Amino acid sequence: MSAFSAIGDGQPTDQDDYTPELEPQATWCPGCGDFGVLKALKGAAEELGRSPEEMLLCTGIGCSGKLNSYFDSYGFHTIHGRSLPVARAAKVTNPGVEVIAAGGDGDGYGIGGNHFMHTARENHDMTYIVFNNEIFGLTKGQTSPTSPKGHKSKTQPSGSAKEPLRPLSLSLNAGASYVARTAAVNPNQAKEILVEAMEHDGFAHVDFLTQCPTWNKDAKQYVPYIDVNDSDDYEFDKTDRREASDMMAETETALHEGKVLTGRYYIDDSRPSYGQEKRAIGEMPEEPLAERYFDDSYDWERSADMFLDKHK
Repeated sequence: MSAFSAIGDGQPTDQDDYTPELEPQATWCPGCGDFGVLKALKGAAEELGRSPEEMLLCTGIGCSGKLNSYFDSYGFHTIHGRSLPVARAAKVTNPGVEVIAAGGDGDGYGIGGNHFMHTARENHDMTYIVFNNEIFGLTKGQTSPTSPKGHKSKTQPSGSAKEPLRPLSLSLNAGASYVARTAAVNPNQAKEILVEAMEHDGFAHVDFLTQCPTWNKDAKQYVPYIDVNDSDDYEFDKTDRREASDMMAETETALHEGKVLTGRYYIDDSRPSYGQEKRAIGEMPEEPLAERYFDDSYDWERSADMFLDKHK
């Protein structure tokens, strides 16, 4: 389904097309992994030939939320933990738009954790990039859901007493049809994974390890990494849920033992997306709802009018 754009048809692109005309000075700290996410996203959009008018980037609150300022496309900077419901609404309204949601580990796995689980469960067709630096960075270094046990922070100065959340396993069990992990220190792999995620029909979750040298001094643990898809030491079927689950468990345990594993972990191309299921049973129109907004001949029936008529 092609995207409906209020501006016009997309044109051939290069990475400069995703840089705002009035480019703001990046306020990420020197050495921040978020620069790697931006580079990979620009590269993926260029490779897929997506014009800025064909893309929507929804972000939450945190350092990751600044991505909107440095990536030129349609954008919506939401409140804390709410990038996914906004992205879902946009995709339902205009299925042809390339919808990308982004947030940090605190924003996405903590405050927005409920939205994360149900967006995965319903298999909404979008890419979800989580900047996982194992810390709340913008608010100056508080424990996050992925902070390792024993990690000392301003909120837990004696060390985190709990085991960290396992986002890959959670994503798989919730119902995501594409699950991957990459790292800011590997922009080539990151770009390849984002290309696959954006091409995937369904919910594509990319856990993006991003070092935070300012508030998380364990950032060095993200170098070096091992790509499980290219290593002879790790053989598993990415289309088999059981094998993928076992590989995810090994990956998430290894991360806090000094071994960083990345790659594609689960891909299910057979499962229909939320929109495909709804259109198949007639609960969503074939044409984008957004197109009706610009159709002068379409007679809108506001829900408020329906309510008032019902209770006259």
